[in-house]
Amino acid sequence: MLATGLVAIDSTIVATAVPSIVRDVGGFESFPWLFSAYLLAQAVSVPIYGKLSDMLGRKPIILAGIGLFLLGSILCGVAWSMPALIAFRALQGLGAGAVLPVSITIAGDIYSLEERAKVQGYLASVWAASSVVGPSLGGIFAALGFWRGIFLVNIPLCLLAGWMLVRTLHENVDRAKHRVDYAGAALLAVSLGLLILGALQGGQAWAWNSPVSIAIFAVGTVLLALFLLVERRAAEPILPSWVISRRLLGTTALVSFGVGAVMIGLTSYVPTFLEGALATSPLVAGLALAALTLGWPISASQAGRFYLRIGFKATALIGISVTVAGLLVLTLTSPTPNVALVALGCFVVGLGLGLVATPTLIAAQSSVHWHERGVVTSTNMFARSIGSALGVALFGAVANAIYSGTGGGDSNGPAVVAASGAVFLAAAVAGLLTVAAVLAMPAVRAGARGSGEDDGGKDDGSTVNGGSADDGGTDGGPVLTEAEERPR
Repeated sequence: MLATGLVAIDSTIVATAVPSIVRDVGGFESFPWLFSAYLLAQAVSVPIYGKLSDMLGRKPIILAGIGLFLLGSILCGVAWSMPALIAFRALQGLGAGAVLPVSITIAGDIYSLEERAKVQGYLASVWAASSVVGPSLGGIFAALGFWRGIFLVNIPLCLLAGWMLVRTLHENVDRAKHRVDYAGAALLAVSLGLLILGALQGGQAWAWNSPVSIAIFAVGTVLLALFLLVERRAAEPILPSWVISRRLLGTTALVSFGVGAVMIGLTSYVPTFLEGALATSPLVAGLALAALTLGWPISASQAGRFYLRIGFKATALIGISVTVAGLLVLTLTSPTPNVALVALGCFVVGLGLGLVATPTLIAAQSSVHWHERGVVTSTNMFARSIGSALGVALFGAVANAIYSGTGGGDSNGPAVVAASGAVFLAAAVAGLLTVAAVLAMPAVRAGARGSGEDDGGKDDGSTVNGGSADDGGTDGGPVLTEAEERPR
């Protein structure tokens, strides 16, 4: 939770201090890269760290991630210019790329199916607390005229998180000799970096049909195709083909993709909607959005009661239905803006997402053995990042089309209302498409811990209890169990 808190607080604390940073080091036209560089470095490194954690163990990878995050924070705190600060933010992102997926993987290693949902709720609650703590700390440091403090505050937190992991996390790792897929890792990082960069900056830094945009997408696509060819020959590929070919893993990754798109639609446009339509303060708009991160941990912590009784798929269907209902509330009430209704809609969406993201991730983790769990978890998290990146591009295009047709941009109240309503509707459509991914999931249920066998490569990659479906569940599919001894 403490390691996760490093990344969670950092995701909200920087935005409040941007005016102070720009006044001190300049570079107003470049400040969006403070966020883009961080997110880009984080997203492209996640699959690599996941594979490395399966090969070398979770402990050295998460400690390396905390170390990179610590180094990046120190350098950000002494940055002398905007380009230097952007480069050091990218270093922070490389650290965050290890911390998030590996911390979730560790939770999957340590806790049983019965316990795991509650633990995921604890991890989600870190984000809820950070949505309040981050902006508050950022505002305090900005008010004191010491924006560097938003980075230097990470130093004691990193040291404490690292010390606690060194002291309390013990795992038995097979020390067999591994062949690291350096070529695959490099191609994956560069190709995905270009494609995500194109999605994040298209329509913003350059036009979608500009030569720069076309070149970035073309080179990224070619390198991605080359990566797929290299992976077919690699002894230990960074991203094995079975991660997508197994039905359960492929569909849960698609669900995570949809979750990322829905989340970015709200986090990007709810504050703009309330500030532009009602002239609310950034604090009030932020608190309304925080209702989403409040609903998520509440439902995530209770998801175990659902999937143990009715199965993962049925639980996820309930969750995505609640999510779509919340998005429709936001869409239908957008013509008559109201802070309370927006907060209610965000809370309902959060409740739904907690019942979607948690059981699908746990189902994916529980269907594989320890040496595969890291790459499965990181793939799921990476799919969410891609969903967010493409969501930014799609929703931005929708909003910009309305702004350009009405004039005045986001300073025009009626245009903000119309654009935000269109984005909420687009997010609802993304939610409906995610329903299809949930329906495509194989019907698997949580079985008794410690009684399973490997299924020998079934289509969904599940570990099943002899293929039995007679444990009293309602999904009618195989039963996910866990046969391996869990680390302490």
